[in-house]
Amino acid sequence: MADKLYIFDTTLRDGEQVPGCQLNTVEKIQVAKALEELGVDIIEAGFPISSPGDFNSVVEISKAVSNPTICALTRAVQKDIDVAVEALQYAKHKRIHTGIGTSDSHIKYKFNSTREEVIERAVAAVKYARRFVDEVEFYAEDAGRTDNAYLARVVEAVIKAGAKVVNIPDTTGYCFPEEYGAKIKYLIDHVDGIENAIISTHCHNDLGMATANALAGVMNGARQVEVTINGIGERAGNTAMEEVVMALKSRNTAIVETGINTKKIAPTSRMVSNLMNMPVQANKAIVGRNAFAHSSGIHQDGVLKNIQTYEIIDPKEVGIDENSIVLTARSGRAALKHRLSVLGIEVNDERLNHLYEEFLRLADKKKEVLDNDLLALAGITPKTENNIKLDYLQSTAGKEIRNIASIGLDIAGEKFEAAATGNGPVDAAVNALKQIVKRNMVLQNFTIQAINKGSNDAAKVHMQVLYDDNVYYGFGVDTDIVVASIEAYIDAINKFPNK
Repeated sequence: MADKLYIFDTTLRDGEQVPGCQLNTVEKIQVAKALEELGVDIIEAGFPISSPGDFNSVVEISKAVSNPTICALTRAVQKDIDVAVEALQYAKHKRIHTGIGTSDSHIKYKFNSTREEVIERAVAAVKYARRFVDEVEFYAEDAGRTDNAYLARVVEAVIKAGAKVVNIPDTTGYCFPEEYGAKIKYLIDHVDGIENAIISTHCHNDLGMATANALAGVMNGARQVEVTINGIGERAGNTAMEEVVMALKSRNTAIVETGINTKKIAPTSRMVSNLMNMPVQANKAIVGRNAFAHSSGIHQDGVLKNIQTYEIIDPKEVGIDENSIVLTARSGRAALKHRLSVLGIEVNDERLNHLYEEFLRLADKKKEVLDNDLLALAGITPKTENNIKLDYLQSTAGKEIRNIASIGLDIAGEKFEAAATGNGPVDAAVNALKQIVKRNMVLQNFTIQAINKGSNDAAKVHMQVLYDDNVYYGFGVDTDIVVASIEAYIDAINKFPNK
């Protein structure tokens, strides 16, 4: 039986340190509940002494979730630990995460101290924290650049002092995978009492190797990984939870298993992206918009014949309904025929060859050929009786006023109007839209992309809307983000089948 790998999620602590991505307490609770549903083992809820907001978030998250262990970060300082203990008072399962820098650079320049004094401070902090909680985790900050022999001395000392978990952070993302893996193995082989603690990885992505380093640590004996949703975090980010979990799950030879409900990965990714206003890059592994999209004709042909030719993960395993065949100038006849069939158009080989030549000429002019384009190529006029157009949109928004939007739609020549409030101008406008278009539809993804720079910047909005168990994509462009958003939503609705 595979060993248990504990998933320690630090989205709400290390991940939230990204400039401009701070969450309020209500939003943090929303994320914490999603992490609980996802199945993470430990939630690092914050750094309580750093601010009243962080302290309150740890308190409220402790009340809101019950299954995961709630962890609070501290320095190796008694006051930090006292505040963490107070913040964790309502947690059903609690952990204090205390530590100190162990590299010569930190010891000399950050602490103006010595190696022996750092060990003394580390031991004292662990012993003090153990007075209040059973689970104490110790972090050796900048362990990636710490001499292995000295690091082993520190780890052995804190385990004897009562640490149940020892975190070996590659704080600056400096290590290569073989180097980091060897560091973990060195500790396993040289620390007396190592069997009494769990070794944890905490890797940063400065050189793009956070996931590889974390996996190297696991393969060499680490049994906890510290990760964030979408790999967010300081500078270039942290190890991405979804990458580690799916890398292990996709290999039959995996030596460990996690308790993650992988079908919750994509929804959780979208939630964090939206709340933190931090779009996921399109080519991001596992959760990016293009992670399961195919535009190359060779790839499309292979996937249509057997999905495993170019996909090692079933998109449904991570909560994505299906892969995407994107029609571009690189697409082949097989992809075109497949899409025409989906639209209810069956063609013989001679007709396909003719349409394909026309398709290529159109595709050379456009970045992506859409369904309406294909219908036009096939000589079919799209149904317009339910075609929706935006007549007008007016919204008010501000800090001290209610967010209100009024909207006018033209549906097959008939005029409709509605007004609504919401959590921001876009939400208000969507709520007004839904008063007119009464469909059971759910916004799954909402991404804003700048097209150019300057105060008159135009924004391109991409939306993914779930309706009747199918996903529809909408796009809108305007200098007004609210207008672009509603245009994108309407674009998606106009692709719904007429009923």
